[in-house]
Amino acid sequence: MTNEKQKMSLTKRVILGMFMGIATGFLIRTFLSDINFVNEYIVHGLFDVAGKIFIASLKMLVVPLIFVSLVCGTSSLKDISTLGRLGGKTIAFYLVTTAIAITLAIIMGNIFEPGVGVDLTAATTFASKEAPSLGSVIVNMFPTNPISSMAEGNTLQIIVFAILFGIAVSSAGKSGDRIAAVFSDLNDVIMKLVVMLMNIAPYGVFFLMAKLFTGIGLDAIVNLLSYFLVLSSTLLLHGFITYGLLFKGFTGLNPLTFLKKMETAITFAFSTASSNATIPVTLETATKHLGVKNKIASFTVPLGATINMDGTAIMQGVATVFIAQAFNIDLTMGDYAAVIVTATLASVGTAGVPGVGLIMLAMVLNQVGLPVEGIAMIMGVDRLLDMIRTAVNITGDCVVTCIVAKSEGEMDLDTFNDPEAGNKDEELHLHHLKE
Repeated sequence: MTNEKQKMSLTKRVILGMFMGIATGFLIRTFLSDINFVNEYIVHGLFDVAGKIFIASLKMLVVPLIFVSLVCGTSSLKDISTLGRLGGKTIAFYLVTTAIAITLAIIMGNIFEPGVGVDLTAATTFASKEAPSLGSVIVNMFPTNPISSMAEGNTLQIIVFAILFGIAVSSAGKSGDRIAAVFSDLNDVIMKLVVMLMNIAPYGVFFLMAKLFTGIGLDAIVNLLSYFLVLSSTLLLHGFITYGLLFKGFTGLNPLTFLKKMETAITFAFSTASSNATIPVTLETATKHLGVKNKIASFTVPLGATINMDGTAIMQGVATVFIAQAFNIDLTMGDYAAVIVTATLASVGTAGVPGVGLIMLAMVLNQVGLPVEGIAMIMGVDRLLDMIRTAVNITGDCVVTCIVAKSEGEMDLDTFNDPEAGNKDEELHLHHLKE
């Protein structure tokens, strides 16, 4: 029995934990929901507390991981002009995939018409927050206090400061070499922290799923079944077909091998519904399993978690068509073009804002004159769909990461083609601590 447990990979353990959590949540909701002890001490006690501790542990690693790995990557660049080329490629690919995503969503929404016949008279009000202008976002990318930026978890500001610091390290001669060596050692230690956390991930994922699915009723999904099916189908279509074609076309590598190696990261993203919280796992996957050099992944992965929102863009496209159909408002081709441009730019302009998906959707609806109150109708199933969106988002991050790395000659193809690559790095042997 022990040997069988040892043979089970981390990915299988995480997926097992996820499905056991979903099953446990549904069983409790179906048979034990009226028992006060279960609700108070198990669902809102054990499941809730353990799940929140797991999420907090993931987020704990995000800031040091981004800063240290990005300083390592930037300081190792021999030619600083390479950084500009990397940035241009990465941002261009992120914006193009976002534009493709929302275009696909609008097409699917018009083909399957999820909003036709929907009654929105019972919709509650939705108060949208004002999104910052693109200009203010660009200004706010540059920190006045880097320590404060790290404390607040402002990803864009951390990225900018880490890049500038890494450039300074690479330009500082022997002093810079000594600092770079320290950061390299720090990066190794932080990655070991990631491994430690990944080894308890099956339990964290179980608690998250069990807590979530005790509160999700099938009635909410049934009431918006057409919207749910169209949106989830579009997300899966983009995740498998669009990314698969882009990956194959620009790298020449097998997209099925890529998806197989993405299983753990996708499961994490689905469970946490947070691209930022998944950064440690995404970065581990890109470097250890996909063979991308840290100098590339340390830049593209955090940036993607901040500005690459293909899943959210798809939600905006389908939701816009759904709300327009539900309110019997006809949108012109010009309106759809405005939706595509607004949502694509908003993926950068609203980066780092809490509740970013709904803020971006409110911006899009205002742009084409649709009632923002329509958002209230789709909020009942948004949590579950958000999990799928996040999985799509981090898949896109890694697709672009591989494309950029391959174009720069910074991808180890032997690692990518090795089905066991990275698995040994995920094993934690605590008995070594006693030696």
